[in-house]
Amino acid sequence: MKQYISYGYILLAGILWGLIGLFNRHLAAEGLAPASIVLLRNVGGFLVLGLVFLLFDRSVFRVQPRHLPLFFGTGVISVLLFTLCYFTCQQHASLAVAAILLYTSPTFVVVLSAVLWRDKITKNKAAALVITFLGCSFVSGVWNGGTEMTLSGFLLGIGSGFFYALYSIFGRYALAHYPPFTVTLYTFLFAGAGALAVCPVRETIQALTSPLLCLLGVGLVLVSTVLPYLLYTKGLAEVDSGKAAILASVEPVTAALVGVAAFGEPMTPMVLLGLGCVLLSIYILR
Repeated sequence: MKQYISYGYILLAGILWGLIGLFNRHLAAEGLAPASIVLLRNVGGFLVLGLVFLLFDRSVFRVQPRHLPLFFGTGVISVLLFTLCYFTCQQHASLAVAAILLYTSPTFVVVLSAVLWRDKITKNKAAALVITFLGCSFVSGVWNGGTEMTLSGFLLGIGSGFFYALYSIFGRYALAHYPPFTVTLYTFLFAGAGALAVCPVRETIQALTSPLLCLLGVGLVLVSTVLPYLLYTKGLAEVDSGKAAILASVEPVTAALVGVAAFGEPMTPMVLLGLGCVLLSIYILR
């Protein structure tokens, strides 16, 4: 029963991540660059988490210095680089295509988990991976030559999948020493610090003088950043990395539906087939 609750945490996290395009597209339409959105998301995520835990559970702040490289991995190498790639990819492709390319990540997670921890690649897990990969190819349009995505968009999408996968890898090491809330907090401490170093701080602050941008920023931070990372990290504590990564692939389904409902993006037969593949892969892992 506890494992199924953890499945629920991961699936809900994937749904909330899938809503991110709803905020990103509007922020971009208001003139906010992808790098500024990355800065807003990561620094905002740390400020919210830090305030909450400062008020309600200060034990979350306790870590040993020798474990800080793990949080550099989850925060900078994974979250920061993944968001830079993903948000920029959304400027070169539809929300559905960007999200599906992001979900090449389960393949990276399963392979790395097998190498690092000798996690068994079961028949169901292998089948789910193949089906998820087919779903990615269907949605990206490689079978019919109809994709409107640029080469740079494709590479950014694959890069986002790889760096996203590393959260499950570094996170698994970190969870061996700390509870999920500590891992999430320090992830965003490092992601926020990294964003401050490479993203345009002054331009972002100037843009946030707009009430609409502030409201969208709050939604981005709370709905599609803080809450899903807390849920996913908590679920990851009970579910192996590869299975968790595949379960979270409900995100592109959500992202595609957001693209259709909110932005009028076409729901072609190939996109539907790709989304069906993702849902089937989740069913196989039940």
